[in-house]
Amino acid sequence: MDAKGVVLGRLAVKVANVLRGKDKPTYTPHLDAGDFVVVINAAQVKLTGKKEEQKSYMSYSGWRGGERYRTVAEVRAKHPENLIEHAVKGMLPKNRLGRQMLTKLKIYAGADHPHSAQQPKPMTLT
Repeated sequence: MDAKGVVLGRLAVKVANVLRGKDKPTYTPHLDAGDFVVVINAAQVKLTGKKEEQKSYMSYSGWRGGERYRTVAEVRAKHPENLIEHAVKGMLPKNRLGRQMLTKLKIYAGADHPHSAQQPKPMTLT
């Protein structure tokens, strides 16, 4: 899936549904029946409104005073893959099954990826 110019939330919904297998007629909530997803051009994903400056991501180191807030612009500059991963992770189940599904998500900031031997089929948002 190409994330170039696509709104982050709409992309994350489509990716989460494919990871869970909800697009298949054999969908079962308690089984991992989804497919692997490769997302390219993560650095060029789009956010609507003023989220680029106002939205922030919080991380906590576990130490006292170890709370750290980063804006979308800071995350996009260092690790643009984390934008998509964070959005998709929030849409998956919060249990062992959800963690297993998240391992099938491969995100790359640029246009090239090492999964061409698996012959991935391009997906689009419809």
